[in-house]
Amino acid sequence: MIDAVSDSGPWLVVGLGNPGPGYAGNRHNVGAMVVDEIVRRSGDTLRTHKARAVAAQVRLGTGPGGVPGPAAVVAVPSCYMNESGGPVKALLSFFSIPTERLVVVHDELDIDAGAIRLKRGGGEGGHNGLRSISSSLGTKDYHRVRVGIGRPPGRMDPADFVLRDFSPAERKELPFVLDEAADAVEQLVTLGLLDAQQRVHAPR
Repeated sequence: MIDAVSDSGPWLVVGLGNPGPGYAGNRHNVGAMVVDEIVRRSGDTLRTHKARAVAAQVRLGTGPGGVPGPAAVVAVPSCYMNESGGPVKALLSFFSIPTERLVVVHDELDIDAGAIRLKRGGGEGGHNGLRSISSSLGTKDYHRVRVGIGRPPGRMDPADFVLRDFSPAERKELPFVLDEAADAVEQLVTLGLLDAQQRVHAPR
């Protein structure tokens, strides 16, 4: 299993969302927001890539002794959520990155708002972006950083809920959530999945 900083080779971190300003503040775009935070930390900018994505090459976190952390390509597909698989597959191929080093950051209805959870493999929970990626890659065995957005209120359709902007109260907390999620990505690639889970999932 390739999931620790001691292993060589870059990672691909993909944040899911829908393109365009009309979707930018939606709950469904929180994965893309996390990638924006990672890129902001690096001092770089996302640039258009021929794989139907915007991408940047960065270092994630720090390794032993304070050395720069693992190399990574961070990206956001430039297509709609349900077409995410094509760009992800193309990026993996272009940069010669194995699926074992893919991290997908996405919104998660089945986790409390603001909570962060890490896992590898498993189902897609009805998430169209994950479905597209699993279909294109022919496997579900990739890392996920799941950013909780909670369940919709009352009888609201989940499909409507995820395409609504964060509430004013949620927007106040959002910078802290994005910061924690970016930390979780760094911990996943520098510490490995199990150690990162112990830190990220620990009660606060």
